[in-house]
Amino acid sequence: MPSDEVLVSCADAALTFGRGPQAVVAVHGADLEIRAGDRLAVVGPSGSGKSSLLHLLAGLEQPTSGTVTRAASLGPSDIGLVFQGDSLIPALNVAENTALPLVLNDRPEGEARLCSLAALALVDAADLADRLPEEISGGQAQRVAAARVLAQAPRLILADEPTGRLDHATGTRVLDALLTAAGHTGAALVVTTHDPTVAARLTVRRSMRDGRLLTPEEVS
Repeated sequence: MPSDEVLVSCADAALTFGRGPQAVVAVHGADLEIRAGDRLAVVGPSGSGKSSLLHLLAGLEQPTSGTVTRAASLGPSDIGLVFQGDSLIPALNVAENTALPLVLNDRPEGEARLCSLAALALVDAADLADRLPEEISGGQAQRVAAARVLAQAPRLILADEPTGRLDHATGTRVLDALLTAAGHTGAALVVTTHDPTVAARLTVRRSMRDGRLLTPEEVS
């Protein structure tokens, strides 16, 4: 794939929930391009619209106005989303949860398990492989959620506050794993965060405030 291929483009994209006086505008007219290999941090406090913007990029929400365009070469399995919650399936153990996206894409179960174990090792969670979600902590579940995305080797990784529930050392390791995986595959990586130390590790930083994706000029 071209190294500068535009994977996702937002043009004046807005997202509103509800109608009339009760309507809440989560994202106001965002303009953004994500290219292969990009490392972008979207920085802002809770409630600023970061998660909603990520959902637009992933295709989980459709813009109320404006457009979000994904490259024709970008299939559903090419987008990996690390949710803010762990989103694990209670009946599956950690390794099965991590391998699930691969199995759903018709990868052989043995191969999917090997990929899942390798991804769990990247986030220091290989020892959790046979445990059920109810047997691990919230922080451990967040690491497993990151590993599930890494196992897919997607071309676009969207991580919603991936270190928010982790201590500093563990959060650093998870971010290391996301950056390393993206580097190996040439994937674009977009991370939402309120932590300036996390944002500083990505090449480009954009701020959100009250649903608005600010330009660098507006920040300065």
